[in-house]
Formats: sequence, structure tokens, C-alpha cells
Amino acid sequence: MASKMPGRTHKDDYSELDDLFALPFQAAQVANKSVPKPLIGINMDFRSGRKDFPAFAILSAGYYDSIAKAGGIPVAIPPLTDEDDLHRVLDLLDGIVLCGGADLDPRRDGFMLHPSMRLLDRRREEFDRMLVRLVAERRIPVLGIGCGMQLLNISLGGSLFYHIAEDLPLALPHLDATDQNHGHALVVEPGSLMQRIYGESEIRVSSLHHMAVDDVAPDFAVTARCPDGVVEAIESTVDDWFAMGVQFHPEEDRGTKLDICIFEQLMLGVRRTRKLRMVG
Repeated sequence: MASKMPGRTHKDDYSELDDLFALPFQAAQVANKSVPKPLIGINMDFRSGRKDFPAFAILSAGYYDSIAKAGGIPVAIPPLTDEDDLHRVLDLLDGIVLCGGADLDPRRDGFMLHPSMRLLDRRREEFDRMLVRLVAERRIPVLGIGCGMQLLNISLGGSLFYHIAEDLPLALPHLDATDQNHGHALVVEPGSLMQRIYGESEIRVSSLHHMAVDDVAPDFAVTARCPDGVVEAIESTVDDWFAMGVQFHPEEDRGTKLDICIFEQLMLGVRRTRKLRMVG
């Protein structure tokens, strides 16, 4: 069920640029102090106000800590409502992380609600969809996590399974409400960034989702699956755009030591984008 990757790989592209790409991102910064740390924006979750508390935006520490560990400077972005304001913010940023959260509203894509769904706050979803559209237009390096990957996929022409237990009845359990440490194995695609990160070793990742990628967006490829075939990672096949999504959560403490490399790949994608724009 694995999706075949295109002939070229990101690794081949990196090797054409400079020797620093062979180093971990932070080591590369030490070797080249003239390269400033990239500014990486993160969308924030949002809760509308109620009688007992005001509206507020929130962000899990794992996202900004992981960006900092990988060599970037995290910048939290609240759910802005003005597109011009968001353009101004994006002018200052080098990359984007799309954080996880509750469920996307299928009615925005012409589908019906499912009883199992717990929807994102309307203001956050409207902002997230605007953000992904502008990120794609600008070809800003992006990493989508959880529903961030799902939004990246549907925004660019893919589709979703809205409830794995019904849409894929033979699939393994991907959500256990009684076990926050629930997980499963991962099978990575040869020649992909995921293989570059995890190698040939057996991988186990967290699994806390009941929705999943169905049809993959044009110009994207599947780079990892659960052994039952459910898509767990995608990446762009477009040469001038680093875009990657993972269904699991590499920012969480229960992840492996290799998970931080996913964020390091985003930093490398930022550096590659900078270099391509300088020579272009």
C-alpha cells in the first residue's frame, strides 16, 4: 500500500548546496555563525469566551521547545482575522509549524459532521485555513502536525477519512481515550525525509487520532504509514517547497530522541529555501 516516491529525493537536493547540510542543524550553525537562527511561526489553539472565562489562545510547550532545540526561534501567532496583518507577520518569518488540535469541520469541504467529531473553535479554523493558503502561495517551509497535516492535505486538494473505525474497519486502533500513551509501529518510505530521519530501525509513534488522510494532495507523496496502511506522514514533491506533515506528535515528551530531527529537517528546509532564493 506504500506510495512510491519520485526519482529525486530531498537528500539529493541538499547535497548539491553545501557541506553544512551533512551536519545536524545546530552543529551547522556553529560551523557557520553568519547564518542567523530562523524565525518559525506556530499557530495557536483558541477557546472562545464563555460566562465563566474569557476567550484565550494557548500553545503546548512541546512545539516551541522543539523548535528551539532544533535551532530555531519560535514565534507564536494568535488567530488573526485580517489577511493583511497575517501577510505582515509572514514577511518576517522563515518557516511555519502547524500544530495539532481538535477536528476540522468537514462541512467546510462539502461533507457531513460525524457524531465522533470534536471541532476546532471556528475562529481558529478560519485562521488556520487562511494561514495554510498563504503559506502555500508563498512557498514558506512548513511542518504540519496532527490536524495540521490533515489541513495541509485538504487545503491543497487531498481528502480525509473522517472516522477511521468506520471508514477503515480493518485498521488498527488509532485512538484510545483511556491511554494517552497509545501508539503503533511506523513503516517509512525509502528515499524519503522520514527514512533520512529514522533510518531502517523499527519505529513506534504516538497515535491519538480518529481522522486520517485519504486521497493525498497533488504534488505530495506518502512517506510513512501505520502497518495497517493508514497514512502517517506526507511530504511535498515540489523542488522549491519544503512541506512535510506527520500525523503523530514528535513534540511530545513521550516521543523518541529521533523525533527532534523532524524539526531539524524543517530548519534545513528553511536554509535550503534561503539559499535557493539568493541564487534565484
